[in-house]
Amino acid sequence: MSQLAVAIAILSKTFNDYARKEGKKDMLNKGEVKTLLEKELPGLLQEAKNPGEVDKLIKSLDLDGDSEVNFTEFMALVVRLACAIHFFKI
Repeated sequence: MSQLAVAIAILSKTFNDYARKEGKKDMLNKGEVKTLLEKELPGLLQEAKNPGEVDKLIKSLDLDGDSEVNFTEFMALVVRLACAIHFFKI
């Protein structure tokens, strides 16, 4: 598989691994999102010194307001982070 195909498969598997821990198997609840961010993107939460900022970030991911994060909403975060990294390195 190409690097891009592998990256996409890893993103999908990572989401599913955390989504399957509690509740709906295709959604992340607030706890699952927080655990995913703590384990997979620890630097992101370390920069948020205020716990309210973490809650705000998690709430911002919930684009449809259903109090859960689906795969599309998760990917929106991934895209924002990828763009930030890309433009930072230019």
